[in-house]
Amino acid sequence: MRRLRITAAEISATAELFDNSTADAIWDALPIEAQVNTWGEEIYFGIPVHLGQADDARETVDMGHLGYWPSGHAFCIFFGKTPVSRGNEIRPASAVNVFGQIEGDATVFTDVTDGTSIRIEKAKG
Repeated sequence: MRRLRITAAEISATAELFDNSTADAIWDALPIEAQVNTWGEEIYFGIPVHLGQADDARETVDMGHLGYWPSGHAFCIFFGKTPVSRGNEIRPASAVNVFGQIEGDATVFTDVTDGTSIRIEKAKG
């Protein structure tokens, strides 16, 4: 099992990567440092990975999913509704390749604001 450590300001979480080609490409690009953007209850940031939309890309995601947004070459962390969500769904701006899941409570990212530095690295142990 491959795991990530995600750190933004005082917030830290781990995530499990799924077994798919998007996860492989992101794993190979680690570590990644960026400045976050927020969109509703989503954090996203550009990464040096350029992939197309996967065959199983999703228009809605689950709480804590990690997604790769092909349109923006971005890593996304979903922890609640976005401006285009309908009802209780969590809806990205457009389809994302889901490649991982936050372990534990994904809402820890609620207090992360635009411009916060974030670091994604391989988790030890």
